[in-house]
Amino acid sequence: MPLDLLIAFLGFAFASSVTPGPNNMMLVASGVNFGVRRTLPHVAGINVGFPVMLLLTGFGLGQIFHRYPAIYIVMKVAGILYMLWLASRIATSGPVKEGQDAAGKPMSFWQAAAFQWVNPKAWAMVMGAIAAYTVPENYIGSLLIITAVYALVGTPGSLVWAMFGAALRNWLRDPVKVRWFNLAMAALLLLSLYPAVMDLITH
Repeated sequence: MPLDLLIAFLGFAFASSVTPGPNNMMLVASGVNFGVRRTLPHVAGINVGFPVMLLLTGFGLGQIFHRYPAIYIVMKVAGILYMLWLASRIATSGPVKEGQDAAGKPMSFWQAAAFQWVNPKAWAMVMGAIAAYTVPENYIGSLLIITAVYALVGTPGSLVWAMFGAALRNWLRDPVKVRWFNLAMAALLLLSLYPAVMDLITH
């Protein structure tokens, strides 16, 4: 991969990883409700699951979706429904009590890894990276490079969002504040679905 293309991709990978989206909104909510330590499997699941998804798509899974678009549509609908359920879970989460975590369980490593396959933003990142930053004359090499870059920049970005949530824990001891916070996080998660819903409608 040429150096100028690599530098451009570093900017793309950083921006797409750290900007708000379903993963990052859920990490903030998990940081608030469970703290950073209990959110680490969630962080790891995202940053292993996404590169695996990128590699598998780059190595030919994307061709299956191109040949059988109904599979992709079913996955997109399933993703939208799952994210609606997640938004409802976040919206109804209880306040964080002194010395305790919120009721329920944080997302596990495997749940977070599997979630990437139904995450509309993850698909947009995968398709955009493969289309714009792989080099035809060295396709495999460039695919491995962009996968490695995502793995490197994704984890610190995820941790920042989880730590941001954890930093809000003391402020959110007030049940009224945590109620509004959870509703805001649920609303942002729903807003992140807008592009996927519009794409589904227009197709």
